[in-house]
Amino acid sequence: MAELTLTDIAKHFGDAAALKSVTTTMRDGEFLALLGPSGCGKSTLLRLLAGFEHPTKGSIRIGDREVANAASRLNVPPEDRNIGFVFQSYALWPHMNVRRNVGYPLEIRRLSKAEREARIDAALAATELEPYGDRMPSDLSGGQRQRVALARCLVSDPTAVLLDEPLANLDVALRASMQAVFSDFHRRTMATMVYVTHDQAEAMAMADRIAVMNNGVIVQLDTPEALYARPRSRFVAEFIGEGAVVPLTGAIQSDTGAEATLLGTRLKVETDTAQPALACLRPENLTIAETGDIRARVERVTYLGGRYRLNLTAASGEALVTQSATRLTPGDQIGLALSAPWAFAAA
Repeated sequence: MAELTLTDIAKHFGDAAALKSVTTTMRDGEFLALLGPSGCGKSTLLRLLAGFEHPTKGSIRIGDREVANAASRLNVPPEDRNIGFVFQSYALWPHMNVRRNVGYPLEIRRLSKAEREARIDAALAATELEPYGDRMPSDLSGGQRQRVALARCLVSDPTAVLLDEPLANLDVALRASMQAVFSDFHRRTMATMVYVTHDQAEAMAMADRIAVMNNGVIVQLDTPEALYARPRSRFVAEFIGEGAVVPLTGAIQSDTGAEATLLGTRLKVETDTAQPALACLRPENLTIAETGDIRARVERVTYLGGRYRLNLTAASGEALVTQSATRLTPGDQIGLALSAPWAFAAA
């Protein structure tokens, strides 16, 4: 396995910039998710790593080996990068059984039959597909087909595994079980994995770190916990998790921490900047309390199973979100107590 290093990478399609000056390192053995809305550049970045696209600017290294450089026009072809790629569509050969599908890359490389069989056995074991080796793709479930695609990717002992929205075609229950399959596989193999998704729940559940992308750039690269608790921009605060972003004023630092005024209330805030301008209010920062300093109107009540999400409008006009153990009714007026939210500089 190896680090994947991108330096000042840009990719243009005609006059349109799909990627703009991306510089980052994907650590050896980590599970990194590329997360963002449609058109943010995450799939383009994955295809550049795989060698399916050439960068317009910048360079890419796999470990110590440079595989792409726009200035020198170096572009090592995909088959020579030793990168595994798992497609959304599985891309299985319908006329080959599972063993043959998994071992086909080794046939192309003309490995001996004994070595092919040993590698196929290992790949089937890693993906828990040993009982299905003689089955045809048409006899498999969607989750089993996805595991065959993963096993075929692994059989060549790749430096890294790239996955392009591999669960997008599966139903909700199967996606949840396949998340466990990918996570367990990563723990067993410690392969460097780069996973593209627009589903933040998938990314948060599986990844060691998440690169949040928007408009062709990485706006924040951090752990799932840090992205949720300490967003660095309005986009990340609103894109990750639930909650609201509200302005704050009068921030001051003291020996006892930082204070600021938001929603008309003076309170402590968590921050690492001297001049925060916005606060991220997660549902857990708002507690229903009739003696609370904030008044709000209930606009919508959504049952989440054991609890209710409340969409609120504060007396000052800001939209807020919190949760309740009991059902309220749209139109109810409630009080809210605020606990210290995360505050950050305006991006």
